[in-house]
Amino acid sequence: MLRPYEHRFPWNLDWNLLRTFMVVVEQRSISRAADFLGLKQPTVSAALKRLEDSVGQVLIERRPNRFRVTRAGEVLFSECSTIFGTVSQLPALMQAGADTLSGHISLVMTSHVVSPHLDAVLADFAQRHRDVTFSVVVAESGEVLKLIEQNRAAFGICLINRQPRHLHAPVLCREFFALYCGAKHRLFGKARIALADLAGEPSVAFHTEVEGGPLQSVNRLRERARLAPGPRGVSANLPEVRRMIVANIGIGALPVHVAARDVGLGLLRQLPPHDRLPAIDIHLVTNPRRQMSAPEAALNAAFTDLIDGESLAARTYGVSAPL
Repeated sequence: MLRPYEHRFPWNLDWNLLRTFMVVVEQRSISRAADFLGLKQPTVSAALKRLEDSVGQVLIERRPNRFRVTRAGEVLFSECSTIFGTVSQLPALMQAGADTLSGHISLVMTSHVVSPHLDAVLADFAQRHRDVTFSVVVAESGEVLKLIEQNRAAFGICLINRQPRHLHAPVLCREFFALYCGAKHRLFGKARIALADLAGEPSVAFHTEVEGGPLQSVNRLRERARLAPGPRGVSANLPEVRRMIVANIGIGALPVHVAARDVGLGLLRQLPPHDRLPAIDIHLVTNPRRQMSAPEAALNAAFTDLIDGESLAARTYGVSAPL
């Protein structure tokens, strides 16, 4: 049973303070949050103090050269993000009774997902529902999962290293990674390249090629080629990894079907090994706790039809089957 003060809390709380707190945490700075909100820094500081007084907890430790969200602050931020995501859905949910499907669909995805199946679903849906609008945000896979869990986007498309507990994440498509060098690399023009030729060569990598990351198997491909330990360049963004390979900063791994165009243009060359290439799954992530709007539910049904109606082999790119 709730205690009396717990009954009063949501009525006494100034809900605007939650929005201010969320922005402060996201900006990692009171001054940057003030600029973002168009307020003066003392106003934001006072709002944060009022919120801490309301909840009876220190939410952010703030001292010169130190900004740390406390455990209580992390819990509140997670709940604020969920509230924000729910409120952002209200306009779309109120459109549910309209005769014509309309509203907005938000997607967040990892960089440079190349999937003809994804493109086909979106193209067909956009053609049939011309009053629906879309927004697409690019983020690292971990951030994609966080945004979906916080209910701040309807659909996430990303890599995952293990099935998230509270999210639905079927495989949308599968791709294979191989090693590539740019046209300026010493191996580019060599008639025959053996795996041993790659030993000691500098490399570039994705941030997620770390132990336990979603591209861990790609890192093992690098080890198999005995490339120089420690990448010379890293990025979370596929086009930037590609840029570093083309610029001859180092050898790097790319999805085979994505790199095929650059190979055809003479900008990249695929290197050994050519067998047992790592397979990487791209997942469609949704939050079962989200009350989907009518357009979101319709797009989700289209994705479900794709995943249930076509085999994973048909949604696999780069190599016809694992070797």
